[in-house]
Amino acid sequence: MPSPNSSGDLRPDPDALLAQLQVQESLAGRGKLRIYFGASAGVGKTYAMLSAAHKLHSEGREVLAGVIESHGRTETAALLNGLELLPLKQVEYRDKQLPEFDLDAALQRKPSLILVDELAHSNASGSRHPKRWQDVEELLSAGIDVFTTLNVQHLESLNDVVGGITGIRVAETLPDTVFDAADEVVLVDLPADELLNRLKLGKVYKLPQAERASRNFFRKGNLIALRELALRRTADRLQGDVQAYRIEKSIGAVWQTDAALLACVGPSANAEHVIRSTARLATQLNAEWHAIYVETPKLQRLPSARRERILKTLKLAQDLGATTAVLAGNDVAGVMAGYARSHNFSKIIIGRSQRQFPWQPNHAARIAAQASDIDLIEIGVPPASAAAKAEDAAGRSFPRHLPKQGRIEWWGYGWALGVCALVTLLATPILPFFDLANIVMLYLLAEVLIAIRYGRGPAIFVALLSIASFDFFFVPPRFSFAVSDFQYLLTFGVMLAVGLTITHLTTGLRYQARIASDREARSRALFEFARALSGVLQTEQIFETSRQFLQRSFQAKTLLLVPDDAGRLQLPAAIPEEVANVAAALDMGIAQWAFDNASSAGIGTDTLPASNYLYLPLVAPMRTRGVLAILPHSRRWILIPEQQQQLYTFATLTAIALERVHYVEVAQDALVRMESERLRNSLLSALSHDLRTPLTALIGLSESLVLSKPPLQENQQLLAGALHGEMLRMSALVTNLLDMARIQSGEVKLNLQWQPFEEVVGSALRASGSALLGHRIEIRVAHELPLIRFDAVLIERVLCNLLENAAKYTPPGSHIVLAAVVNGRYLAVTVSDDGPGLPSGMEDAIFEKFTRGERESAKPGVGLGLAICRAIVEAHGGTIRARSAGAGAEFVFTIPLGSPPSMPDLEEQELRMDAAGGGAGNTGNTEKT
Repeated sequence: MPSPNSSGDLRPDPDALLAQLQVQESLAGRGKLRIYFGASAGVGKTYAMLSAAHKLHSEGREVLAGVIESHGRTETAALLNGLELLPLKQVEYRDKQLPEFDLDAALQRKPSLILVDELAHSNASGSRHPKRWQDVEELLSAGIDVFTTLNVQHLESLNDVVGGITGIRVAETLPDTVFDAADEVVLVDLPADELLNRLKLGKVYKLPQAERASRNFFRKGNLIALRELALRRTADRLQGDVQAYRIEKSIGAVWQTDAALLACVGPSANAEHVIRSTARLATQLNAEWHAIYVETPKLQRLPSARRERILKTLKLAQDLGATTAVLAGNDVAGVMAGYARSHNFSKIIIGRSQRQFPWQPNHAARIAAQASDIDLIEIGVPPASAAAKAEDAAGRSFPRHLPKQGRIEWWGYGWALGVCALVTLLATPILPFFDLANIVMLYLLAEVLIAIRYGRGPAIFVALLSIASFDFFFVPPRFSFAVSDFQYLLTFGVMLAVGLTITHLTTGLRYQARIASDREARSRALFEFARALSGVLQTEQIFETSRQFLQRSFQAKTLLLVPDDAGRLQLPAAIPEEVANVAAALDMGIAQWAFDNASSAGIGTDTLPASNYLYLPLVAPMRTRGVLAILPHSRRWILIPEQQQQLYTFATLTAIALERVHYVEVAQDALVRMESERLRNSLLSALSHDLRTPLTALIGLSESLVLSKPPLQENQQLLAGALHGEMLRMSALVTNLLDMARIQSGEVKLNLQWQPFEEVVGSALRASGSALLGHRIEIRVAHELPLIRFDAVLIERVLCNLLENAAKYTPPGSHIVLAAVVNGRYLAVTVSDDGPGLPSGMEDAIFEKFTRGERESAKPGVGLGLAICRAIVEAHGGTIRARSAGAGAEFVFTIPLGSPPSMPDLEEQELRMDAAGGGAGNTGNTEKT
C-alpha cells in the first residue's frame, strides 16, 4: 500500500511491493481463471464462453471442451462444432450411471485452455472432489487456463439474500474467495424483459419446464433483483482490481470510480456531528467510508478529557460501520489528502472550522489547495451544548493540570538554563581569540541539543536565553543590554529565527521518530509473539507465552480461559501469583457469553462496558478456542484503535496456536490408533491364517471320532461330541477374525447379483440350525419381494451372525423373529428377540470391534460378529442399527432396492423357439419357500 507522507505524495511501500512480487512469483506457473458471470440461467454465459473459445481457437490456441451444459439450447450446442470434446466419465450413483467431468483425463491431456461449465456444480458421489470448483482448482494448479460460468445465486455470501428474494434456497454454492481470486470476470447481462421473452420462446428451457420456471423462479421482480446483485457484485470486484492497479503503478491521482467517503475527526466539539452526518450520507450512497484522526505534536498536548472524546468519536464511527485509523503527522491537511489518494477516496468530509488568525487558512482551504481533484464537503456546526462550549473553552486555554504527556516538565527548563550558562562560561575565555559570529554558533548548538532532548518549550526558552546571554556578556558594551552597533539587532533576529526554526524541525522529527519507534515496537512484539507461539506444543505453554507478551506489550494482566468438553470455560489448573487477583475477580458469566457469541465484552465494548475487564474471544478458523480475560492498567488504552488492532491480532495468533495444538493432539491420537489398528489387523490375519489349517485338521479328526465304526463307548462318544462342538465353535471364531482382517484391509470385493432375498433367508436358517436349537423361530418375509442386488454369501453371514447373536443372549425357548419388508427405497430386515435387551447406552458401541453386550460373560465369542455385520451392510450402501424393543433387542439393517432388470417373457421365448424349430421344453420351474 502506498504510504502518504506529510505533503500528501504517494510513495510505494517496500513491504507491499515485496509481498506483491512474491504473490506474482507463486502465480507464475498457475493457470488463469476467467468466469462468465450472470444474474440467472439463460442470459448467455455458456454462449459467450464458447464464442470466446472459438475466437481463441481460430488464433491457434489449443482449446478443449471439458464439460458443457447446453440444456437443449440449439444455439449453444451448435457452437460445440469445431471444438475438441473431452469424453465424460460415467459415475455409478444409486444404481444409475451419471455423466461427470473426467478430471484425470483432462490433467493427462493438459490442454492450453479448457472449458468447464457450471462452476458451482456438485459432483456425484465417488468423484475425487465433491465440488466442480475444486476440480477447477486442481486444473489451475497444473498450469491449465480455465473458462467457466457462474450465476450470482451460487455465491455463498448471497445465498440467503437470493433465498429471501426468490423464496428458493439454492443448494449448490461456492465460496466467494473462488470468485474473488479469479483472474478475470466477464459480466454477461440481459434485461429482465428480454430474458422472459427468451424463456417463452423455449430458448432457456423446454416449454413445459419453462412454464413452471416462469411461475416460480423466473418472475420479473426476481430477475431485476438478481440483476442488481450481479452488477453490484461485479462492481465490488472491479473496485478491488482498480485499487490493485493503482498500487502496482503507484498512481497518486484520485480516480472517482466510487463514492467512497473519508471523514476527518478533529478535537472540536462537532466531531460526532461530522461522523453521524457521514454515516447517513454513506447509507444514502451505499458507499464505504473511513474515519481518521491526524495527531500532531500540538494535539498530543490536549487535555485528557478532549483526547478521550476523540477516541470515543472514533469508536462511534467504528460502530456505525466505518474503518478507523489514527495517523501521525505535522501537516493535518497533507496527511488527509495523502490518505484519500492512497485509498482512492473521491470525497473528504470535514467539520466547518473558524480561523484563529485572519492570515491563517483553515483546514478546508489547505485541503483544497493540496487535493484539488478531490471533492470537499464541509459539515455545518450544530448548536453546541453549554458543556461542549465550556469544554472547548477549557481546551483552548492552557490547562492547570495536564495529563502526563502534556504536563510542563520544569527540569527540562532547568537543563536549558544550565546548558546556556555552561556555553557562556566556555565562551568567555576564548572571546579574545574568536569572532562573535563563532560564539553565536555555540549558542545555536546548545539550542539544537536542548530541542532534541527536551522538546519545544525548553528549546524556545534556551533560544531566548541565548540571545539575552550573548547580548549581555559578549556584545559591546559588555555586561549591559545596550547595543552600540545596529547590526547586532539583525544578529539577534537571525539567532531567534534560526533557533525557532531548528526547534520546530527538531521537535517534529523527534515526534515522528517516537511514532515510528512505537510502530516498530508493535511490529516487533507481534513478530516475537508469533515466533514464540510457533514452537509451543501444549496449552499451558500458550497461556504462559500470551500472558508474558500481553503484560509486556500492554501493561495488562491476562488470564486464558479454555473450554472443557461440554463447552464450559474453565480456569487454568495452575494460576501464577501475579494474576491470582484477576482470577478471583473474574466474571465467568460474561466470559462464557463472549465465548458462546464469539463477540468481545467488557471494557471498551458495547456489552457490559462498565466491567473492569475485557473479555476477548479467541476465534480460530474452525471454532472459538477460548477467551482472553484482560485487566488493563489504564482504561484509556483500550479505546485507542492501534492498541485494539494490536490486541485483536494477539488474540488471533493465540487462537490459531490453540487450534494448531488441538489438531496436533488429534493427529497424534489418530496416528496411535492407526498404528494400533494396523498391528491388531496384522496379528488377526496372521493368527487366523496360522490357526485355520490345524483347526480344519482337528475338526476332521473329531468328526471321525464321532462317526467312527465300531461306535465308541457312551462316555467316549460324549467326549468326542463335545470336542467336535468346541472345534466348530473355535473355527467360527477364527473365521470371524479372518473376515474382519480382510474387510479392514479392503480385500473383500462384493459379488453383486440380482436375486431373491428369500433364498438367503433359508440358507442362513440352515447354517445356523445348531445355534438355534431350543428357540422358537418366526419368519415374517413379505410376499412378492422384488429382486435385490447383493452378495448372497456376505448377506447370509450377516443373517447368521444376527441370529446366532440373538440365540446366544436369550434363554432356551425364547422367541426370535426374522422379518423383511420394503421400506421406501430400501429393504429393511429385522432380527428381534424377547431376551434381556441391550445395555443402556450400548446401542452404537455394540457394533465396535471386540465389544460385547456383557463385558464379563461365560458366553463364547470375542465381539466381532456385529462389527462384521456393520462392515458388510455399509459396503452394500445400507445401514444397521440396534435398539431395545420392549423386553428384548432388535437389530435392523437396510439394503438399497435399486432398479431391478426387466424379466424376460418366458411364453414369448417358448413361441419363438417353437417357430425356430428348436422345440421348447420345460424352461424351469418356480419354487416358493
